[in-house]
Amino acid sequence: MADENTPLIQVVQIRPAVPRYSHHSVRRACTLVLAIVPLFVVAAFLLCLALPTPLDGEDGSEWASYLPWAGASISKAWPQTDGLTYEGLQDILTSTPNATKAREWSKYYTAGPHLAGKNLSQAIWTKEKWQEFGISNSLIVDYDIYVNYPKGHRLALLEKDKKTKREESVDTGSKASWSVQYEAGLEEDVLDEDSSSGLSDRIPTFHGYSASGNVTAPYVFVNYGTYKDYEELLAANVSLAGKIALIKYGGIFRGLKIKRAQELGMVGAVIYSDPGDDGEVTKHNGNSTYPKGPAREPSSVQRGSVEFLSIAPGDPTTPGYPSKPGAPRKPVDTILPKIPSIPISYVDALPLLKALNGHGPKASSFNKYWQGGGLDYKGVDYNIGPSPDNLLLNLVNEQEYVITPMWNVIGIINGSLADEVVVLGNHRDAWIAGGAGDPNSGSAAFNEVIRGFGEALKAGWKPLRTIVLASWDGEEYGLIGSTEWVEEYIPWLSASTVAYLNVDVGTTGPHFRAAAAPLLNKALIETVGLVLSPNQTVTNQTVGDVWDGHISTMGSGSDFTAFQDFAGIPCVDMGFSGGPDTAVYHYHSNYDSFDWMDKYGDPGFHYHATIAQVWGLLAAKLVETPVIQLNATEYAKGLAGYLESVKSKALATPGFMGAEDEDWTKKSLFYGLTKSIDRLHNVSVSFDAKAQALTDEIAKDPIPWWKWWQKVRLYYAVRRVNAKYKFLERQFLYAPGLDGRSWFKHVVFAPGIWTGYAGATFPGLVESIENEDRGNAFRWAGIITGLVEKAASSLED
Repeated sequence: MADENTPLIQVVQIRPAVPRYSHHSVRRACTLVLAIVPLFVVAAFLLCLALPTPLDGEDGSEWASYLPWAGASISKAWPQTDGLTYEGLQDILTSTPNATKAREWSKYYTAGPHLAGKNLSQAIWTKEKWQEFGISNSLIVDYDIYVNYPKGHRLALLEKDKKTKREESVDTGSKASWSVQYEAGLEEDVLDEDSSSGLSDRIPTFHGYSASGNVTAPYVFVNYGTYKDYEELLAANVSLAGKIALIKYGGIFRGLKIKRAQELGMVGAVIYSDPGDDGEVTKHNGNSTYPKGPAREPSSVQRGSVEFLSIAPGDPTTPGYPSKPGAPRKPVDTILPKIPSIPISYVDALPLLKALNGHGPKASSFNKYWQGGGLDYKGVDYNIGPSPDNLLLNLVNEQEYVITPMWNVIGIINGSLADEVVVLGNHRDAWIAGGAGDPNSGSAAFNEVIRGFGEALKAGWKPLRTIVLASWDGEEYGLIGSTEWVEEYIPWLSASTVAYLNVDVGTTGPHFRAAAAPLLNKALIETVGLVLSPNQTVTNQTVGDVWDGHISTMGSGSDFTAFQDFAGIPCVDMGFSGGPDTAVYHYHSNYDSFDWMDKYGDPGFHYHATIAQVWGLLAAKLVETPVIQLNATEYAKGLAGYLESVKSKALATPGFMGAEDEDWTKKSLFYGLTKSIDRLHNVSVSFDAKAQALTDEIAKDPIPWWKWWQKVRLYYAVRRVNAKYKFLERQFLYAPGLDGRSWFKHVVFAPGIWTGYAGATFPGLVESIENEDRGNAFRWAGIITGLVEKAASSLED
């Protein structure tokens, strides 16, 4: 009977259920798969529409790149530094450079002659030292280059013998006889206090790429031998054709002094260093000369190349392509001098200058750029000449031209990104046994940078971007090692290189100086603020604190030229130098020696270590920050400033336009270019803001591993921004090149055609204005406008 404890629902035993289908488990699994997979595909499709497209060359198809297993091409540590924190890397690159080590490397590099093509032992030592530091992938890359080596020279002041009264009364028809009034020594003094000055194999004084010849002619003092100096001499009716030019060093590249003399029919050139250009530290001002004091050693001679550097650098027989064995060789008529030249000391120049006293106008009667000769206290009046009829100058120059191997040392530190590359370089060759300042202060510092990289690698660091290290040969003759290497590897460099960081002269004094492409200005300024200055007038004073902040425009004269002007790669060239109140630097002289550096240039070698710190930290900023530390707005600002200078030049060139044409010039010639630069500025501000937003996003809390799609999305967004930064400088290349010097492809930067060292901005346009060619000015304004527009478009999405 049922009662209150009886369950309301009874359990009734029935037969077990029989499955409707024989394979119901499989069927159920299939049903689930068919329901879920379409949802996953739709979700993946929508995700791919929302995420950035991978760059060309990335692994995987567009949408597959966002699958969890597709991140193999992305560093596991990204966006953090791999194997070492960024702060840890900075600490190593700051603490490793050591003044004692830098002194050791300087001692090695300056121990003997190391002319281009004659320093294989140094190349091997450098490669092996880098490998010892931990850069295992180091090798020697050679080229066959066309260069000259000195065989002999002579410079003699000849005086016509006076005839006796009997000889004057009887005309015998015989030729006049001449005797030597002064025979130039053409050699630097051997100093007991300077060990390299007395080496038995020291290099004679000569000019690289000078023409052989033996000429005897009157001579003329032509000041610095600038284009304007020669024009002023012609305006003053000073006869130049058939004469030898006596020229002061300074102002412009030495080869261009000779180029213009040659064009005006002069038959030879003699170039000397005038102490009037040595600032306050001169013998006349009471300073003892080297080695007893900081003033110029009177017998010092500046060697150097006289290749026409503003026409094209590199091997003059292979312009635009690498000088490998078997390469076709072209004539050198347009790029090397045809008249002989030699460098001399001011001791050897004194008798020549004194012999001009009273002959021709005085330099003081010309403009301010002719004033300030430093030998007036020695009895020099700085008359122009020509030399009197009873005096002639005999110039003899004997050179041997050969094709010989030269050797670059290249080191590679592979990064996670093979298509984003930062190159660091310094040249190794020198005109003399020493070269403690140029270039081996840079070489010693470079070794310390590389030793720092090696220490970081030992600590587990793997760089984000690939680093290439280059010890160039042949820079002194005409930037040969770097130019030939860039010409050989231009496709890879164009596709991959982010920046080139050059240090030629690491230090010859306490003042920091730099030239840079505007893209790199911000990174450079931030970096010098991280490094303590050896000059601690205030506690914790940085290099940035004592620097005047001036960044020069890129010109030429060092190994950045091929990168900037031929390949369109943004560059920095930096180092420490002297000033008007510091010890005189004996540029390209035997006295650019270890002993001079140790006593006057950088006692204690502290600035060697400091430039190594700046160099290493700047490289780290460009190599390791996820968003490349370039700044497009700085470039746009720079272009606007350069254009204002061009406008001023146009208004100041009477033959180009009259006063009534001012509105025409502003509204017509420059209108389109002004508008395009304004557009680039607006686009750059937006683009830099986008890059900064990505940097800020990365700086937030790390993305958890399970949000893999967010990391991939951010990675490709950064890569797209970086690609635009990387290629921005390339947008300003014009394939046909500049007028009359087609090797130079950059429309914004080039060496001045008549300066060589100093940078010219908008060179095609400026040269058209200087030549008073309105039609060509319009042509170049149009070319530049088109490229600026292209650059602006490249930054837009």
